[in-house]
Amino acid sequence: MPRPGRPAGPAPDTSTVVLTAALELLLTEGAAALTPQRLHTATGVSRTTIYRHWPTPHALLCDLIEVAPARTHVPSGDVRRDLHSEVDLLCDRLRDKPVGGFLQALVAAASVDPDTAELRRRYVEDLLAPFHAALAHTAPDEAARTDAAMSIAAPLLVDALLLGRPAHRDRAHRTVDEVLERVPRT
Repeated sequence: MPRPGRPAGPAPDTSTVVLTAALELLLTEGAAALTPQRLHTATGVSRTTIYRHWPTPHALLCDLIEVAPARTHVPSGDVRRDLHSEVDLLCDRLRDKPVGGFLQALVAAASVDPDTAELRRRYVEDLLAPFHAALAHTAPDEAARTDAAMSIAAPLLVDALLLGRPAHRDRAHRTVDEVLERVPRT
């Protein structure tokens, strides 16, 4: 028999309202804006509800990552073409909000909150997963796939996050070709 009382989580419409506002605040003002007071002001949801379900900015960031739409891509079977396609998609995602802005906010938040560093790592791994998938039948083991994926994607992340410039698509395409020439084949 169910016990009366508060539900375990927020109502779906409350989650949608709060997380939508949290994403907007994150993208415009950074993770420091993810306070119950700011969210209450932006949404009208009571501070008590916000404190109960999202007691910290970290909790909000976790939920934002959980509700981020999963990207699906059907591989063509041509590793080179698939990696070039993934490079183009990553360049676009790093340029556009919310992915690029969200990642920049995660990087900034991780510099002051060690718990957020794990979220940043998880989010970057999600961005790199399509590269690993494209290399799955080419590179002989996980280490080779990781090295190849990082060789391709790391300069794009440096451009976007550290240098504040658009990811260099043409350089990344050349890197794909170079990586495929030297990656050990299965």
